[in-house]
Amino acid sequence: MRLSILDQAPITMGNKAADALKKAEQLAILGDELGYHRMWMAEHHATNTFASSAPEVATAHLAAKTRNIRVGTGGVMMMHYSPLKLAEVFKTLSAFSPGRIDFGVGRAPGGDQRSIYALSEGRQPLMHNMYEKFDTALQLINDEVPIDDLYNQTIATPSRVVLPEAWLLGSTGNSAIQAGVRGVGYSFAQFFNGEMTKEILDLYKKNFQPSAFMEKPEINVSYMVTTAETKEEAEFEAKPQDIWRLLFMKGRIAPLLTPEEARDYPLTEMDRMTIQENRKIHLVGDAKEIATLLQKEQEQYGFDEAMIVSIPHSQEKRLVVYRLLARELL
Repeated sequence: MRLSILDQAPITMGNKAADALKKAEQLAILGDELGYHRMWMAEHHATNTFASSAPEVATAHLAAKTRNIRVGTGGVMMMHYSPLKLAEVFKTLSAFSPGRIDFGVGRAPGGDQRSIYALSEGRQPLMHNMYEKFDTALQLINDEVPIDDLYNQTIATPSRVVLPEAWLLGSTGNSAIQAGVRGVGYSFAQFFNGEMTKEILDLYKKNFQPSAFMEKPEINVSYMVTTAETKEEAEFEAKPQDIWRLLFMKGRIAPLLTPEEARDYPLTEMDRMTIQENRKIHLVGDAKEIATLLQKEQEQYGFDEAMIVSIPHSQEKRLVVYRLLARELL
């Protein structure tokens, strides 16, 4: 199984945003050393919880700090950017790091209503044309003349560079067919809502048409994972994330607690039931247990790669997660 990394540059209690980005760099360097296949940076706006607001910029930095691991966006939120700008950014990245850049895109805003309008300079943001925008960006990246009248009189430079891999993100299955017919990779965010089915992934494979960006169907699945040498330690480290998601479901965005604070956090019986239910989207256990579960899910669903997002409070514990999984699966 290929293993990869998804990072949101989480800002844990007592840390600053700059710390979170420096820790993303450390994680990329470790992933490169351990043999992880790729690392993606997410895009989040209007939040003090995550520092990853400019994943394309982070991609450039991480590519310069590593040698073999693929780097990219998981994903850049298309609604905020012109297809021409997307094409020029990722062609530039690929010119600097040929064969190592991923153009991963999403259709969500990645922020609240106010940030959406701020990013569009107060104009009504276009939300109905995401697939058309993706098509235009792919054509420009591939040095083709787009169908869209607004973009067919220009080119995206630099020209004739190694193509990045192109990926479409999804969390409900709605984009499976769209990714397939465009001949791009399909990335399913299982840690969003846990709604992955074999039917969704098979739908992508059935509709896949080879393209300049990808010759055969490729699927990666993103999992939230907390693991450690023992199950007890994994449970201890997982509790802050459990409580963060619990509060998020109640409409509260709170800083990630320390494990000690989370251990002592008052929970109702209903809260405990909700946390247990959320374990379908937050995998917690010792390394062998998690590795066995991921292998079982790969066999059941037929994906190619597991992409791991992990947010223990300390950077030391977070790096341990990726070391342990590499030991078991790489």
